[in-house]
Amino acid sequence: MELRHLRYFVAVAEELHFGRAAQRLCIAQPPLSQQIRRLEHELGVSLFQRGHRRVDLTDVGRAFLVEARLTLAQADHATQVASRAARGEAGHLIVGHMASAELNVFPRLLPVFRTRYPAVDLEFQLLGASEQLQMLRDGRIHAGFLRLPANDRTLTVMRVVREPLVAVLPQRHPLARRRSLTLRALGGERLVLFQRRHAPEYYDSLVAICRQAGVEPAIVQETTRLYTTLSLVATGRGVSLMPKCVARLGSPGVVCRPLRAPVPYTEMGLAYDPSKPSRLLRAFVTVVDELFGPLVETKARRRRDPVTLAGSDQ
Repeated sequence: MELRHLRYFVAVAEELHFGRAAQRLCIAQPPLSQQIRRLEHELGVSLFQRGHRRVDLTDVGRAFLVEARLTLAQADHATQVASRAARGEAGHLIVGHMASAELNVFPRLLPVFRTRYPAVDLEFQLLGASEQLQMLRDGRIHAGFLRLPANDRTLTVMRVVREPLVAVLPQRHPLARRRSLTLRALGGERLVLFQRRHAPEYYDSLVAICRQAGVEPAIVQETTRLYTTLSLVATGRGVSLMPKCVARLGSPGVVCRPLRAPVPYTEMGLAYDPSKPSRLLRAFVTVVDELFGPLVETKARRRRDPVTLAGSDQ
C-alpha cells in the first residue's frame, strides 16, 4: 500500500463517484478503478458498494476513511517538517552555556529565536568552558556560549558580549560600604574562584590581573557553579570576582561593587565547529549576530589584553 492509494480512496469516498474522483485526481477513470480494486484486494475487504449510478462506502470503508485521512495528514505534516528542517526552520539544536548566559544572552535571544523558528527544539546544557570545547569537537553539542578566548583552532568562536568584572562581597563586609573598589583593595581577602580544571584560562587570568594590581590572591575555595560561588560569598567564606551581570540576580547576603580603572573585562563568545555545518546552526548564528553583532570571529586567537578573561561556567 502506498500513500497514493490512500489519496485515491479518499477522493472516491468524498465524491462517491469514480468519474468525479478521477477528474479531481487528474487521472483516467479506469486506472483509478483498478487501483481501488487492488487496495481492496490487499486489505481483503470491500470498501465500496458499487451500483449502476451510485457508489457508497461500506461500514469498513467508513472506518478506513477516518484512518486514511489521519495517515495522509500525518504524511503531509512530516513532509512539511522535513522541508522546514532542510531550510533550517525545524529540528533539534543542542547548545552548551555557562550560567551567566542565562542573564545576559538568553533574555534577548530566546524570545526572538522561538518566534522566528517555533518548530526548532532548543536543548540547553549548563557546562564549563573545557566541557563545551570537548563536546563541540565530539559533536555532542552544536554550539556553545563560553568565555573568551577559547583556544581551539578547530572551532569558530565569535564574540557576543563584553562586560566588566565586579567585586562580589558579603553584605556585611567592610568594603561593601564603598560605592566602588580598586583591585588593590582586595589585597589580603580570601577569594572564592571557579575550579581551574574546568576553565584554566579563566582561572589563570583572574590570578594574573590580581598580581598585576599588586594583590597575591589567597584562594580558599574553588567551585563549579556560579550560584555556589554566590552562596559561599554570602556565608562569609570569601569574596569573588565575577561578570557584572550577576548583580541582576540580587542574591541575598551578597553585594556587587564596580572596580575602578583599569577595569578588568570578560568576554563571552559563541563557539561552533565549522566542519559540522547545518542550516539550523546557521539560522541560530544569524539570529545571535542580529541581536549582538557584529560578531567578531576570533578563530581561537589568544588576546594579549591582560584584563580580558577566559572561560568558565560563570
